[in-house]
Amino acid sequence: MSNKKQTLSLTEDWTVVVFGFLIIALTLLGLKIPNPAFGWKDTSELFEKVLTISNLTNVIFVFVIVYAVAILATLTLGKNVIATVKGFPIVFVLTFLALILAGNAFLKNWNLEAVIFSLSIGLIISNFFTVSAWLKDSLSTELFVKIGLVLLGTSVIFGDILKAGSLGLIQALLVVISVWYFAFWVSKKLGIDEELAIIISSAVSICGVSAAIATAGAIKGDSKKLSYVISIVLITAIPMIIFMPFIAKALGLSEAVTGAWLGGTIDTTGAVIASGTLVGEEALKISTIVKFSQNVLLGLAAFAISIYWTYTNNQSETVKESKPTLGVIWERFPKFVIGFIAASLLFSFFVSSETIDSVKGGLKSLQGLWFALAFTSIGLETKFSDLFNNEGKKPLYAFLIAQLFNIIITLVIAYFLFK
Repeated sequence: MSNKKQTLSLTEDWTVVVFGFLIIALTLLGLKIPNPAFGWKDTSELFEKVLTISNLTNVIFVFVIVYAVAILATLTLGKNVIATVKGFPIVFVLTFLALILAGNAFLKNWNLEAVIFSLSIGLIISNFFTVSAWLKDSLSTELFVKIGLVLLGTSVIFGDILKAGSLGLIQALLVVISVWYFAFWVSKKLGIDEELAIIISSAVSICGVSAAIATAGAIKGDSKKLSYVISIVLITAIPMIIFMPFIAKALGLSEAVTGAWLGGTIDTTGAVIASGTLVGEEALKISTIVKFSQNVLLGLAAFAISIYWTYTNNQSETVKESKPTLGVIWERFPKFVIGFIAASLLFSFFVSSETIDSVKGGLKSLQGLWFALAFTSIGLETKFSDLFNNEGKKPLYAFLIAQLFNIIITLVIAYFLFK
């Protein structure tokens, strides 16, 4: 039974790499992936910008791409193709509604990302209605997440590390390492299982949602635990956006220090930009640089966590006391991480900046769509009781304690580096 699961996992990871790079190759060969508009302020703008014939045509074009990939990937994995053919359009429509909600100007000001809406829509349906078995069979959460992560690699450009600045990188390294270990230590002290502790630690120390998703993929984490952590990340970011600029002003911090503080503590890039804007142009610039520096570390962190997890948690069932060999580590290592790194290397050293500028919008749009599809799927297969009651309040306490430590240690580091 164990060997069967390992084979399926390997096949799925390599399938993700193949289809992720198929999408990348098609864009580099000239396929123009549209970037549909979802931003609107009122009902009139909704119909004038989002629900227009031209924009809906772009949405349908994107749907055809992801639909074809989902069917081909399902076929490659030997899973239920009929269920995917029937169920995927429903998941896409629900995700499309989530993207429209996330595009509303009022909700955008609160930095409520599309994944929280797609997760919420799925949860509402699964908790108040009966989800058909064939629809559940079409939910390929890990497939969607990992394809999105391979595409995410195209936006992590190694050359941009230099642009981030040495101070931003120094702060990012100090913050990520110290906060990650503190968060992990607190989680373990509170009796949280290692899988959830690692996801929490990555989310609070690196870059919030993306880090949580990448980490859960690297350790083959439970999707319910992942959705729990992401909910905490997004909810916690809202008061931080509003209050941290006022606290910085009360402390008499310069814009540079404030920006470095915001960039190192607030867990999503959009929230950092929103908060930095409230302070000023310099704060916005520094906060973006620092947050970008942390985002750059995502690939390295996912790789390190993958090695740690495969080495410590995949011991032989017959020889419990022995650590796995390099061959076993390679066999069980999540191959999508290789796809992520390969995509980053490709766009860093082999693709011209002009080409990157022409394709990055479409690839980013697809990346966000795959993530949103994944969280619609998570919502559809999750009950509220599973999401919250089973884990209790300990993960929330661990996250808040770690975030408080993050706020304090990052303020100290930012003050000495950027004063």
